[in-house]
Amino acid sequence: MTVSSCIFSNSTMELNDGNLQTLTEFMRKTLDPDPSVRRPAEKFLESVEGNQNYPILLLTLLEKSQDNVIRVCAAVTFKNYIKRNWRIIEDEPNKISDPDRTTIKANIVNLMLSSPEQIQKQLSDAISIIGREDFPLKWPDLLTEMVTRFQSGDFHIINGVLRTAHSLFKRYRHEFKSNELWLEIKLVLDTFANPLTELFKVSGGYIVNHDLPEFFEDNMETWMSNFHNLLTLDNKLLQTDDEEEAGLLELLKSQICDNAALYAQKYDEEFQPYLPRFVTAIWNLLVSTGQEVKYDLLVSNAIQFLASVCERPHYKHLFEDQNTLTSICEKVIVPNMEFRSADEEAFEDNSEEYIRRDLEGSDIDTRRRAACDLVRGLCKFFEGPVTAIFSGYVNSMLGEYAKNPRMNWKHKDAAIYLVTSLASKAQTAKHGITQANELVNLTEFFVNHILTDLKSPNVNEFPVLKSDAIKYVMIFRSQLPKEQLLQAVPLLVAHLQAESTVEHTYAAHALERLFTMRGPNNSTLITPVEMAPFTEQLLNNLFKALALPGSSENEYIMKAIMRSFSLLQEAIVPYIPTLIGQLTHKLLLVSKNPSKPHFNHYLFESLCLSIRITCKANPATVGSFEEALFPVFTEILQNDVQEFVPYVFQVMSLLLEIHTSSIPNSYMALFPHLLQPVLWERTGNIPPLVRLLQAYLEKGAATIASSAADKIPGLLGVFQKLIASKANDHQGFYLMNSIIEHMPTESIVQYRKQIFILLFQRLQSSKTTKFIKSFMVFINLYGVKYGAIALQEIFDSIQPKMFGMVLEKIVIPEVQKVSGPVEKKICAVGITKILTECPAMMDTEYTKLWTPLLQALIGLFELPEDDSIPDDEHFIDIEDTPGYQTAFSQLAFAGKKEHDPIGEAVNNPKLLLAQSLHKLSTACPGRVPSMLSTSLNAEALQYLQGYLQAASVQLV
Repeated sequence: MTVSSCIFSNSTMELNDGNLQTLTEFMRKTLDPDPSVRRPAEKFLESVEGNQNYPILLLTLLEKSQDNVIRVCAAVTFKNYIKRNWRIIEDEPNKISDPDRTTIKANIVNLMLSSPEQIQKQLSDAISIIGREDFPLKWPDLLTEMVTRFQSGDFHIINGVLRTAHSLFKRYRHEFKSNELWLEIKLVLDTFANPLTELFKVSGGYIVNHDLPEFFEDNMETWMSNFHNLLTLDNKLLQTDDEEEAGLLELLKSQICDNAALYAQKYDEEFQPYLPRFVTAIWNLLVSTGQEVKYDLLVSNAIQFLASVCERPHYKHLFEDQNTLTSICEKVIVPNMEFRSADEEAFEDNSEEYIRRDLEGSDIDTRRRAACDLVRGLCKFFEGPVTAIFSGYVNSMLGEYAKNPRMNWKHKDAAIYLVTSLASKAQTAKHGITQANELVNLTEFFVNHILTDLKSPNVNEFPVLKSDAIKYVMIFRSQLPKEQLLQAVPLLVAHLQAESTVEHTYAAHALERLFTMRGPNNSTLITPVEMAPFTEQLLNNLFKALALPGSSENEYIMKAIMRSFSLLQEAIVPYIPTLIGQLTHKLLLVSKNPSKPHFNHYLFESLCLSIRITCKANPATVGSFEEALFPVFTEILQNDVQEFVPYVFQVMSLLLEIHTSSIPNSYMALFPHLLQPVLWERTGNIPPLVRLLQAYLEKGAATIASSAADKIPGLLGVFQKLIASKANDHQGFYLMNSIIEHMPTESIVQYRKQIFILLFQRLQSSKTTKFIKSFMVFINLYGVKYGAIALQEIFDSIQPKMFGMVLEKIVIPEVQKVSGPVEKKICAVGITKILTECPAMMDTEYTKLWTPLLQALIGLFELPEDDSIPDDEHFIDIEDTPGYQTAFSQLAFAGKKEHDPIGEAVNNPKLLLAQSLHKLSTACPGRVPSMLSTSLNAEALQYLQGYLQAASVQLV
């Protein structure tokens, strides 16, 4: 069945078997690995999701389909649909009809609780998404409906309730405090706390007293899972028995450790009597638990409990005995820092997950991370003794390694990790370790034990130790002398060619971090001159690393490419003809199925740097970049690769802005397509599209005006759409300011009045601070471009005396809120023109506004910016887009220089004001000094005298 013949043609889809069958067919296609089959199916589902009954059909499908794969697919599709569309955004159409919303809320809880676990989890997530928006005001009976299910005795249902409650309540941990939040939490506690506590007591009583009815014995696994969920819920944290996977008993014990740590942190006084028993029990647990992977979460949480206790002052007496510290080191820390066979398997066979856990800090639940935290916790009060004890272990481990490196390399790995844990006191992602343990000589350890691994001629030998050495440089880069970092750079470049994915990824990441370090005068610590001997090898090895198995879309390598370009600047120009081909080819490949957003972002950043650096030296080379990139860009736009479209617009803006002559025909051919409404429906497209249109106007406004009459109404249609939205009105003003600045006067004269009428309609319906600020910049730019008389006349042509109303109600009281040097300059020059070049300000009833307007202008110059926002005003952040819509990702290296439309014509607006007032007073002798002396306050008058003196003029 083709899309065109599909029965989904109306805004309401009937709930019938034909539609269910069609949905099933398209869902099956969305699971096809072939993009040519999958993408059209995804587009079709996206095109019909705005129809009424669409979500109801999805719920029907996940409930009644005989195909379990389709049921799960429908559940995931429904959850994502809810995530994208449930939130109602001001100024935008409601994407889910009210009847559908009512039907969903009336049925989803019951459907979730009666579904298999795979589907239950998806629907539980959907409920929490809806709850974030509607609970409690628009869904007051949600909790009551959930609580009543506790009485069912059906553990599958109870688990579903608990899972949903957890996902609904977990946001309270991170919400900002407010009265509304407290009221909502109180409602939750009043409704949920007692039933939950009773359920917990009943659950605990059965297990502790071994008083399990036959029903419970037959359902022990489900019941234990239920008990674990109860403990999890108390903490508001989500945290088959074999060697790899934790069983329910391990999960239960680890959650108890987690909760105990929370009590120790949050309820010191109340928990103090119980703490020694917990310490003893958890210590015994630790020393008796094996090294199997299934115990990792349990051991991690148990160690984290000890870490949270040992760094609190009133518990330090529990740890201060030397024997206790030695015992902790020997029995807890050292064993849990060992590199196990399971870690080795992950290093070799699941490198992406290993890197994610080790580099990105997601190893919060690993034994090593917990042991490291315990070391830091102990060092808070016992740094000297702990360092002395651990130094002995480090020396012993290194000694064992030296005896037989091939057999004992894991001893050195543990020693390096222990030194890292011991030395690290404070750390940031930007600088690595910023505060180190002064009792640990990091430089000496680097020279004696790290450099040997980095210098090893065979980069593929002992990959774990080489990765450890690279990571040591990365972590302690702020603590090591520059000469040692320079010594490490060529060695790291060589390690980019290591077969081990972890090793070459760490090398790329280490180089990227080193290249961001700042030295004196905020310049890069490592300079392009110092990199000159290694530049070619660095670039070659980085691009070759992308061809290594497992690294074709390695985000760390691509980020290192981006950072290398940024550091080396013009030194990369000779290599660009080759590199741009490789980057373009990579872009073509990943555009077929974008799956690594960070990799893709750094890829586009690298393209922008290539363009910027090369064209800075020779702007004529912009054509060669367009020749290389446009075929790929055309394919991306034609296939509507949503993730890449905003990036393409940004790169095109950069290319077009570099052009020094008129707009090339290739750009003009695209221009009408940029005005199509469908492109402007996606929030992520709006900022880059506006910038691209601004580039068109800057480079070829006359061409646009003369080539086709329908292009200007198209631009104005975009403007009208944007200013109607609170989220995007500033983008509408960016576009209109460019139209005013660059379009030939005669081509827009017929539209001017309608533009102002649209702005006044928006002012009447929804006046926000952001809109007012943008409005003031626009009207002053208009006055600068067309003159103050034209500004006054167009206002008064809409409604008599409108000009005075705008000055009195908007400009004079609000101009203090304008921010940004260019924006303030535009307003200052525009207001100066109104004061000195508009006869109506001197000879009509508008004269009474002359002095207040001058006072406001002096305030703009001299007073702090007024950044207050009315209490009742709520802004939707520009990036606050719901669900999975492609959000706008600004390319840092596609950035546009701030444009000053006034430019060199006015360097100092204060001097312009003084000179303009002098000219006015010469034309009207006596008037200006008289108006100033009677109405302007003394402080403002003093400032004005200063401007006149600086300009060497007087008022007459």
